[in-house]
Amino acid sequence: MSVQITAADVNKLRQQTGAGMMDCKKALVEANGDFEAAVDYLRKKGAKVAASRQDRDSNEGVVVAKATADGKRGVVVELNCETDFVAKNADFVALANKFTDLAIDKNPASLEELLSMEIDGQKVSDIIVENTGKIGEKIGISKFETVSGEKVIPYIHGNYRLGVLVALNQDVAGADEAGKDIAMQIAAMNPVALDKDDVDATVIERETEIAKEVIRAEGKPEAMVEKIAAGKLNKFYKDSTLLNQEFVKDSSKDVRKFLDETAKGLTVVAFKRVQLGA
Repeated sequence: MSVQITAADVNKLRQQTGAGMMDCKKALVEANGDFEAAVDYLRKKGAKVAASRQDRDSNEGVVVAKATADGKRGVVVELNCETDFVAKNADFVALANKFTDLAIDKNPASLEELLSMEIDGQKVSDIIVENTGKIGEKIGISKFETVSGEKVIPYIHGNYRLGVLVALNQDVAGADEAGKDIAMQIAAMNPVALDKDDVDATVIERETEIAKEVIRAEGKPEAMVEKIAAGKLNKFYKDSTLLNQEFVKDSSKDVRKFLDETAKGLTVVAFKRVQLGA
């Protein structure tokens, strides 16, 4: 049974991808209403697809990133609300900072554990409910992430709209500055993984399949498809994995080389990037 494709569905995919209305409608019909499959269809047909590909409207709120005093652990918390007006309110930002400070202090293992912790005898979950009543908007913590390392650098970008944590393997001279540069790189370039081996197998399979479809559509001989697809996959690694990306401040080197030049053997062991509403 075919799925009814509405104008609202077409418009949603258009906003999500930047592709034309007719292309979006055809993609949704071909994909039987599946948005992810429709995005893949557009990419295979060579349509220009916007990078974000978010499947929902951005929630409002703030993202706060902090590290412990010894710089060995960092946390990032996203506290959401309904309107930009509330998100910019000093009390709302202070509340987000209070929850983040609690996470720094008590080191919860999960969001659920953070919500069950207490501030002045009151559970975080109850404080959220109380403030929902005060503010008149639904609020809640949607994301809680943490990393550990020899040196963890937190970074907040764009007026609390994006938070990054970078964990380095050494606490050496220049680590703070290098870490901040890498955090800004992560904020701007949104890598999908740390290195080639960290990319999810389904992502590799998907990128390879899309590359092959594009190559075949260009009329290349079947014997060349695998080789060209491998080259496109290497390009994907270079664009999308942190250590292999061109360093934004100096395109003559990649991030791995920049770190090694800062201090021999210096590298990133983990990172987290939390974007408001993403």
